[in-house]
Amino acid sequence: MAAGSKRWLKPIAVAAAAAVVVAFLGGTLTDTGAWYQALRKPPWQPPDWLFGPVWTLIFALVALSAATAWRKAPDRASRDWVVGLFALNGFLNVLWSLLFFQLRRPDWALIEVVFLWLSILLLIVVAWRFSRLAGALLFPYLAWVTFAAWLNLAIVRLN
Repeated sequence: MAAGSKRWLKPIAVAAAAAVVVAFLGGTLTDTGAWYQALRKPPWQPPDWLFGPVWTLIFALVALSAATAWRKAPDRASRDWVVGLFALNGFLNVLWSLLFFQLRRPDWALIEVVFLWLSILLLIVVAWRFSRLAGALLFPYLAWVTFAAWLNLAIVRLN
């Protein structure tokens, strides 16, 4: 394996593992059973089957962004900042699922999604400083969470 390839292996492995953990925790907390099915939802909500593939793609892009930003960060302090921001974002991502699906509080989740959205925006700004690609890879995540926030708001209003 070439030296350049080896330098990418660790950040990609760590970012991929972190993405899998966040996805697993969020998925474990997501219960689309009777309570969720009984909620009134807007007619423009995508079908339930679409959420899994969309989140899978988003987590892959987030992991690639994290690895790229980490690799392009100029020093240890910058790399630590990148890791911390991605960790905070992962926590907020899982927290939303906990609030919405486990605690059955879409209203609390609506408040929390603002912080999740802001954490993505901050990630874009910070990652962009090190790599435009790393920042750009996060735009689909920001777009999806924006859509999810509107959906969350609609569910709160309808229920």
